[in-house]
Amino acid sequence: MSPAQIEQEYDAVIVGAGAAGLSAVLGLLERSGPNHKPKLLVISKLQALRSHTGSAEGGIAASLGNEEHDDWHWHYFDTVKGGDWLVDQDAAKILAQEARQTVIGLEHSGVAFSRRDNGHISQRKFGGHTSEYGAQPVKRAAYAADRIGHQILTSLWQQCLAQGVSFAEEWYVSDLVLSPARDRVEGLVAIDMHSGNVHAVRSKQIILCTGGAGRLFHTTSNSWDLTGDGMSAALCTGLELKDLEFIQFHPTGLGHTGFLLSEAARGEGGILRNSKGHAFMADYAPEHRDLAARDVVSRAIMSQVDQGLGIVDPAEPEGRADCVWLDLTSISPKTMAAKLPQVDETIRMYAGLDPAVDLIPVKPTAHYMMGGIPTTTDGQVYRLNDGERQVVEGLYAAGECACVGVHGANRLGGNSLLDACLFGRRAGQSAAEYLHNYTESKSELQELELAQACSNRREYIQELLSSASKPPTASESPASRALNAYQLLERLGQLMDETLSVRCNAEGMESALSELEHEIIPTAQALQVSDPSPRLNQELSALLEVQGLVQVAQAVLKASLARQESRGSLYRSDYPKRDDEHFLQHSLTNRNGQVDWQPVHIVDFPPKTRGY
Repeated sequence: MSPAQIEQEYDAVIVGAGAAGLSAVLGLLERSGPNHKPKLLVISKLQALRSHTGSAEGGIAASLGNEEHDDWHWHYFDTVKGGDWLVDQDAAKILAQEARQTVIGLEHSGVAFSRRDNGHISQRKFGGHTSEYGAQPVKRAAYAADRIGHQILTSLWQQCLAQGVSFAEEWYVSDLVLSPARDRVEGLVAIDMHSGNVHAVRSKQIILCTGGAGRLFHTTSNSWDLTGDGMSAALCTGLELKDLEFIQFHPTGLGHTGFLLSEAARGEGGILRNSKGHAFMADYAPEHRDLAARDVVSRAIMSQVDQGLGIVDPAEPEGRADCVWLDLTSISPKTMAAKLPQVDETIRMYAGLDPAVDLIPVKPTAHYMMGGIPTTTDGQVYRLNDGERQVVEGLYAAGECACVGVHGANRLGGNSLLDACLFGRRAGQSAAEYLHNYTESKSELQELELAQACSNRREYIQELLSSASKPPTASESPASRALNAYQLLERLGQLMDETLSVRCNAEGMESALSELEHEIIPTAQALQVSDPSPRLNQELSALLEVQGLVQVAQAVLKASLARQESRGSLYRSDYPKRDDEHFLQHSLTNRNGQVDWQPVHIVDFPPKTRGY
């Protein structure tokens, strides 16, 4: 097959239409100015308003001081301490310092925050956020009832529409293409899932904002689409991923579903209780109790379960006693309706319970990946070259798919939306500066790289579709043909739940890695589809997603095995202590499973003992 033609060329392509992607667009346009409007395209595998940002509930952190005195230095310290000192402090300082203007900027963009009587933005308590460097909880999370993500997503989207930004919705990016030397971005290959057409898109710069990989786990608060697409694309091009071993489990996933019950519920007075009714967080974090950092609360819940003090989810009477109670009965129905309507609705709809009178079964649910594509504080993606950072020209990343080092080993609640909006905008602004100084370097060889990647992908998809209606060959059993992407995703999630959820050890991870490498990955590569239609073929997109996700799973397990300590969200029962002497470093894992290390940026706060 001859190479495909380059069909479209842009100044910048943003992949992902959540808070990070839309903030990047607006930052790029803002810095470019009205007289130098670049040619942009936003590619999203969903309709933009279905992006996972819309599910964020509790709040966005900023030291506004609207409810009580606050100081950005305290937010900075809490972020570092909450991340168990694996936080790059230069990034955390930017996060805390620029949080105020970020939230005010969102307000000016149309975000309808909940308000105090004086008209100022309301704020609530969130786990790990304190005053006076850890002395007591402080109200720092700005909120919009418990639908802040939806407010941010719709407001940023409307701002992009007002600027005339073009969207390619329900396009799946299958390949990221770099120059032969891997020092410059050339473009990407994307599949229009409406038509089945495969496009070669050349761009001077690409900003990856594709979200996390929560579908690695069966029990997760993440939507179905968070399959680590940007991370797997980076791995496949030869880039490393940073700090993949740190995966946050939110303490309060609704029992049998894993659906998120916002931390705001505990901020408004919710209490975790074991099977005997005991409010056990006082035993693990006496100062901050139910508002301790998420890793502390998740491990406390699992400790209660291990001691036989867990409860069985009433929705699964034959299930394990792997939940605890969330007691919201002290919160008045009026407060629930005004401040926690989504929590109330989720409980009533999916558990059939009334939070005013019933105790709610909860358990930790995979929620957020602290690791991802390594970036500078300006969003530039870098790779290791002889142990040194080398920026990949024209390639940026922001949001959960990226790792600027701001969350360290454990993210504080309210910092994810802040990270996405703040560092998304910085990435866009940096991209505008790069575009201003851009020097054309297009060569026939580089054109061929992108065209050939498109041709290869087009040929592979055609083979899948053309074989869909054919019977199995003699060397192919009907049983293997029957296995589909959804079944494989289910098995992967169960495997990761069993071996890496909240706590882990070498024996379990090595067993998981063996099954992954000898069974799951080969099966993923051999998957077929049953529907021969190229149009709106969800089975095809699921196949491509799971092929990428298993590569991320392998890197996660390799990174977790390499870090022989417990820190933040990673608790290893075989290495239960934090080891600053050997592991006060970031891991960088490539597609071959090789792990390299880089030092943490310590600026103002030297490591202390584990906090909260």
